[in-house]
Amino acid sequence: MDEILEGLLQKAKEKHAENKKFFSKLKQRPPKDLDYVMQGLHDAEFERTDCLTCANCCKTTGPLFTNADVERIAKHFRMKPSQFIDTYLRVDEENDYVLQSVPCTFLGADNYCSIYEVRPKACREFPHTDRKKFQQISNLTLKNVAICPAAFNIVEAMKKSIKF
Repeated sequence: MDEILEGLLQKAKEKHAENKKFFSKLKQRPPKDLDYVMQGLHDAEFERTDCLTCANCCKTTGPLFTNADVERIAKHFRMKPSQFIDTYLRVDEENDYVLQSVPCTFLGADNYCSIYEVRPKACREFPHTDRKKFQQISNLTLKNVAICPAAFNIVEAMKKSIKF
């Protein structure tokens, strides 16, 4: 899997300028049916993709934890939110709660998430390729194509299906 991820990083670097240009056009003139198109591309890709074979997102990046996430996960552990924060989180430069370290503390050796049922919103929504008003998250998507093979494939399919 490491070879695949190294290849992904290289391909993402090679496509970066092309993707950036595409997203710039997308922001200026988003198709009326963009959300519908993206939902279809997202669904089709995740019918083929098994995240458990990769889990690169969990291994290399940490999600933001909202206050609701903190409350929900702390309750799951039967901890006070402040205790959960002290044990697992830190405040980053943008004043958001993030994991103290990566890979994710809750990721098992089998790539399963030990808190899957109560995982943070950012994890549930990753790689955000089915988000409404997709054109507004182009910077995030440019980062995610280098992390997630499915996001890379979705962007490549999107460039083929949306012509300017």
